[in-house]
Amino acid sequence: MLRQKILKEVRELALIAGGSFVMSVGFVLFLIPNKIAPGGVSGLATVLHYLIYVPVGLTMLVFNIPIFLLGVKLLGRKFGVRTIIGTVLLSLFIDFMFYYIKLPRATDNRLLASLYGGVFLGAGIGLVFRGRGSTGGSDIIGKIIGKYTNFTTGMGIMFCDFIVITFAGVAFKSIELALYAYVALYLSSRVIDLILEGWSYARGAYIISDKSERIAERLLKDMNRGVTALHGKGMFGKQDREVLFCVFTRRELSHLKEIIKDVDSDAFVIITKIHEVFGEGFHRKW
Repeated sequence: MLRQKILKEVRELALIAGGSFVMSVGFVLFLIPNKIAPGGVSGLATVLHYLIYVPVGLTMLVFNIPIFLLGVKLLGRKFGVRTIIGTVLLSLFIDFMFYYIKLPRATDNRLLASLYGGVFLGAGIGLVFRGRGSTGGSDIIGKIIGKYTNFTTGMGIMFCDFIVITFAGVAFKSIELALYAYVALYLSSRVIDLILEGWSYARGAYIISDKSERIAERLLKDMNRGVTALHGKGMFGKQDREVLFCVFTRRELSHLKEIIKDVDSDAFVIITKIHEVFGEGFHRKW
């Protein structure tokens, strides 16, 4: 048990370190050199870097210290060491790559920079979240807003990012740069969801049919997929009936449709996406 706990801690710290590194690559190669500030403390630090020539990483760290202390005071000590590690590593990685290694920008095309920068940023944040960590900034502010107002945490984070991106557009005197920042922000949020929830590689089907027994037999025999009969009641006719539920892969979707159409072309079928499934017949992704 102790060994497993230690390995889990090491794995999560590795995810935080790796995620911070991936984020820093996105900033140094794509976002910072093209003046794209995708919200949060990092976006504010990017703006100040061009206005008063301060280091981006160090500026992020300076801003994150009071935010972290405010979060501890208002929300409790739940941020802990992991947030400190993520915040410090991200700041160090950015300044090390930008000022010491002096990595050149990957592209001068701002559209490409916003796209690839958003992907790297989202992938890095997703890995940090997988390690149950945080890089501070708007995450903490969003939680504070969510606790003391009627806004949700997500809405609080979006509000902070909107303010920073708008400020960047005004500071750089460019609406276009603000629009690129919104592209990077949106794309990063989608990649975060992908990292946390995974590819939607599985599908679920709810099947309502007068020939449910026959359909279940075909699914079990032809597709080798388990089927569960749920007890339902049609509220229009007040009739009790079975609702079949089956989980399968995307590749099997057409086969399932063919079976249902062959047995009962009048069956009522609902197909839904499933982000994660594990158990017999499926492999856990994380």
